Amino acid sequence: MWLGLIILVALMIPVVGILVDSPIGRALARRLGGEDQVSPDLAALVRKVDLLEGDVDDLSRSVELLREENQFLQRLLEDQPPQRPSLPPADIP
Repeated sequence: MWLGLIILVALMIPVVGILVDSPIGRALARRLGGEDQVSPDLAALVRKVDLLEGDVDDLSRSVELLREENQFLQRLLEDQPPQRPSLPPADIP
């Protein structure tokens, strides 16, 4: 049993070496290593999308603030107390 395991390990060493040295092995190593080589065009596009997302978030907050202000003003207009008659003119002697 031990002899079979030793032979299996001995045969796996060249197979692993060949796989690591192959283009598939290099691509796998780049992916696992985290070496993301992004083209400059793609990096610029990502930066623009991030800026646009920030602008959309700012605009969404502004719209929500305007909506709340509108609701507040609408409630003020609806809840106005009835108009009281004006005071009679003062009798000045």
